[in-house]
Amino acid sequence: MPRDLRGFLKLLEERGQLRRISAPVDPDLEVAEIANRLLLAGGPALLFENVKGSDMPLAINVMGTVERVCWAMNMNQPAELETLGQKLALLYQPRPPKKFSQAVDLGKALFDVIKAKPLRDFLPPCHQVVLKDEAVDFTRLPLLRVYSGDAGKVLTLGLMITKDPENGIPNIGVYRLQLQSKNTMTVQWLSVRGCSRHLRKAAERGQKLEVAIALGVDPLLIMAAATPLPVDMSEWLFAGLYGGQGIRLAKCKTVDLEVPADSEIVLEGTITPGETAVDGPAGDHIGYYGGVNEQAPLIRFHCLTHRKDPIYMTTFSGRPPKEDAMMAIALNRVYTPILRQQVPEIQDFFLPMEGLSYKAAVLSIEKAYPGQAKRAALAFWSALPQFNYTKFVIVVDKEINIRDPRQVMWAVTSKVDPVRDVFILPNNPFDRLDFATEKPGLGSRMGIDATTKVFPETDRPWSEELKPDPDTANRVNQRWAEYGLADLKLGDVDANLFGYDIR
Repeated sequence: MPRDLRGFLKLLEERGQLRRISAPVDPDLEVAEIANRLLLAGGPALLFENVKGSDMPLAINVMGTVERVCWAMNMNQPAELETLGQKLALLYQPRPPKKFSQAVDLGKALFDVIKAKPLRDFLPPCHQVVLKDEAVDFTRLPLLRVYSGDAGKVLTLGLMITKDPENGIPNIGVYRLQLQSKNTMTVQWLSVRGCSRHLRKAAERGQKLEVAIALGVDPLLIMAAATPLPVDMSEWLFAGLYGGQGIRLAKCKTVDLEVPADSEIVLEGTITPGETAVDGPAGDHIGYYGGVNEQAPLIRFHCLTHRKDPIYMTTFSGRPPKEDAMMAIALNRVYTPILRQQVPEIQDFFLPMEGLSYKAAVLSIEKAYPGQAKRAALAFWSALPQFNYTKFVIVVDKEINIRDPRQVMWAVTSKVDPVRDVFILPNNPFDRLDFATEKPGLGSRMGIDATTKVFPETDRPWSEELKPDPDTANRVNQRWAEYGLADLKLGDVDANLFGYDIR
């Protein structure tokens, strides 16, 4: 598999999943309008070769389907990602092996860690062109303005790299930045993120926080940056685990940070604690414009390096489906073994894209005792950091297909009494971008027990679920062709035939 953006785009083109557009396009609204229409249709990645105001081609929708996200992670099907999750689960919270086979599995995982150690590249492609100080001019980049109400152009899908001022461990995250001048940008992040934590530590020491942003990287690195990791564990190591080999890093020109050697573009700068600017409004993943942040951290950039003829890769947020939703669906599979290790009774879980990828979760459990569904929901909220902001958790029996909304809705309506089975936790730390909450940053959570009830959850006997007679079903299977119905594809169900309006 290719391990840089150019190689991955070549792979997509070979598989018929990339369209080149040579017609001139405007990065102000037009590119996003084109890309969004293809996202809604599950269409191919796009490479705009003639973007007004820039000499750089622009790649977008690169991970616009779950299939392409799987390709980026050396997989073909989402279910295969659980094997990767099993490996990560062994490392997430290592436990002493109780059996020889467990010791072997742990040994293999540790050997994979050794192979995943990052490598140093002393002649990196990302340093083929170096621009410093006044030569740094972001107007050369084909930055997008996505929605008509956006305050300005935004930079997305870049890896932001910072380093903990105390222990030197790097943190890599993906955040939205807004252009403020030719060499300054504001950044929008949550206070719980690693970069924000590093800025607070730098402020306590009276230091500036060094920042590097790598653009146009191997999509696998973006997936690694989006994976929830234990605090103080490097995303570079996890990227190597994802890819099966250590990634090549290069030391920045002006800051003490490392970036992927094959990055198309690298920005280097600093944040002075307390120096801020107005950020927003800007379209956000919730499906609304995010509010104005009067005190967003300001990054001053003093160096820009890039490969010869660089490719600018970007994306944008909004109501699903968007690229971030596709990545979340794939990561859902990676999280599953980690979650099972944390909460053993959980058989499977699903974060529906329409639930903004993390606002609603459906869990299935093998129910063994009363109150277990509530316990599973409470454990889920505390299992991984990003689940702190999940508003709704629905718990169903293991027989329910949690990826079929019709089955989940049947479980809710047939097994739930609202007074008994719905519980609400008020006044939790929350996503400030969620406008449904009464107070910014403070909201409630709801759990719904949609499992079959057992005593003493109910005193009523639970009736037997309707199921086909197995002997009759087997006889009909054998005679299906005899009925003259062999040409009917019963597995291909169009949900619109049942009253839905899904386009």
